[in-house]
Amino acid sequence: MAETTWLSQESFDRLNEELNQLKTSGRQEIAERIEAARSEGDLKENGGYHAAREEQSKMEGRIQELTYLLEHAEVGDAPSDTDEVAPGLIVTATVNGNEKVFMLGSREANDWIDVDVYPESAPLGEAVMGKKVGDTTSYTAPNGKEFQVEILKIEASK
Repeated sequence: MAETTWLSQESFDRLNEELNQLKTSGRQEIAERIEAARSEGDLKENGGYHAAREEQSKMEGRIQELTYLLEHAEVGDAPSDTDEVAPGLIVTATVNGNEKVFMLGSREANDWIDVDVYPESAPLGEAVMGKKVGDTTSYTAPNGKEFQVEILKIEASK
């Protein structure tokens, strides 16, 4: 089952632009670098060739990641008329006694927002999704530690 991720229109456009650049000029530049390194001779000991191939592999991985993300993104403004935790909303919560402010959404949102961003599929995201102010819940972190969470505030991102 595909996981839907909330993205602002600005983030969607920026990521779409990055994807288009990687698919066009990015691929062309890497192909040219590989061909230039290949023309130098023996590929077994050709560091430039191997570095370019590794960079090509990383770029193709990023292309796949962006393609999947954009195909499964929910684009638009975060809901503002809800009293439940949902993707795109800023949540203030007490996590094991410490106040934490975060948003549920794509890690790609980190460049335009000044709070931590957690995927909805992360343990914290799954624990708080759909909760209301005053609700308490808990989740188990990947390291096995149990965290208690109380929702203090839910607001639209700015």
